[in-house]
Amino acid sequence: QVQLVESGGGLVQTGGSLRLSCAASGRSFSSYTLGWFRQAPGKEREFVACISWTGGSTDYADSVKGRFTISRDNAKNTVSLQMNSLKPEDTAVYYCAADTDNPFRFKRHGGGMDCWGKGTLVTVSS
Repeated sequence: QVQLVESGGGLVQTGGSLRLSCAASGRSFSSYTLGWFRQAPGKEREFVACISWTGGSTDYADSVKGRFTISRDNAKNTVSLQMNSLKPEDTAVYYCAADTDNPFRFKRHGGGMDCWGKGTLVTVSS
C-alpha cells in the first residue's frame, strides 16, 4: 500500500511561484507513474501533470504548460511540482497521485491513477 503526503501549499500573489512536494511510502515507488491533479472550489478535479516511472516522459494540462514543471526523485521517493507565473485560476487543492495497479505504465493526462494523497491548498491572490 502506497501512502502519499503532499506539502508546500500556501498563499502567493499573482505571478509568484510555489513548489509542491509529495512524499511516498512503499517499496515499488520507482515503478509507478505519478501525477498532480487539482480541484478548485465548485469544480471537478482536473489533471495537471504526470511523469513516467523513469522521469523520461511527462505530460501537462494545456492550462499549465510552460509554467509548471513536474519532477521526481526515486532515491528519495518524492515527486515535485514547480509552479511559476501563478494565476488566480490556479487556486485549488492540489493532489498527488500514483498509478500503483499498473507498474511501468504511462498514460497521458494522468489516466489510471488509483492512489491519492489528501491534498494541499494553493491560493493565488490577485
